[in-house]
Amino acid sequence: MQKKYSIEVDCANCAAAVERKLSELEGIEKVSISFMAQKMIVDYAEGVDEKGKLKEMLKVARKIEPDFEIED
Repeated sequence: MQKKYSIEVDCANCAAAVERKLSELEGIEKVSISFMAQKMIVDYAEGVDEKGKLKEMLKVARKIEPDFEIED
């Protein structure tokens, strides 16, 4: 399942670092972040709890970029 989110991230390097870390999470097949568009596309593995995974992704992202936001 693929979902698109609006995000808030302050720098391109942070966006790239967040993209790498989120791609490593279990249940995530692929993450693509566009810093310029402030968008994130996530390909979830089948059967993943999207809401729970979104909370986990935000927690991981904020370790890299404390101001990171995901808007559903």
